[in-house]
Amino acid sequence: MFNRRLYLVISEEACKGRDLVTVATAAIKGGVDLIQLREKELDNPAFLERALRLKEALIPHRVPLIINDNLWVAQQCGATGIHVGNSDLAPLAIRAQWPSCGILGYSIEYEKQIYTADAEASDYLALSPIFATPTKTDTVTEWKLEGIRHIRALTDKLLVAIGAIHAGNAADVIKAGADCLAIVSAICGAPDPEKAAATIRLQIEKAL
Repeated sequence: MFNRRLYLVISEEACKGRDLVTVATAAIKGGVDLIQLREKELDNPAFLERALRLKEALIPHRVPLIINDNLWVAQQCGATGIHVGNSDLAPLAIRAQWPSCGILGYSIEYEKQIYTADAEASDYLALSPIFATPTKTDTVTEWKLEGIRHIRALTDKLLVAIGAIHAGNAADVIKAGADCLAIVSAICGAPDPEKAAATIRLQIEKAL
């Protein structure tokens, strides 16, 4: 069952020259309980090498690893699951090719997508982005708080919010109806990832 609250989406680029595993483990100490490795520019061998290194570091913390948009890497590294978007392999196809997938996430850009078989096949729906952000430039919808409230009223599906979320707006996003917050820059780019994660986690707990 997906019961996570603070979801780190990490890449080497987002870490701004710092070691990816070091940033991830610091964030876990601060309260991150799910991690997605997103490496759009790497070829499969390099992506797999990074995934294996990160997965090994996560095992002692019992934090699941999700792979972004690469079924082969997810299977080869023994990840807990995969996250896909609108231009990726569809969730129904993921279920067919990887029946043992533990967590399957699906980004949606339109309201009508919540009624599809792909949404039904997913463990959570990601509303992306909540607020405009330079890390998500290939999307069409800026959901904002009103969008979260609207989708929350239409579905009981678990909702993950991503896009320019930080300690200053985290509580509002949870109160609007998100079950979990996915963070990139506010943790990966922070001078102290552990402190940044802890501050956001505190806001989530207060909102709950």
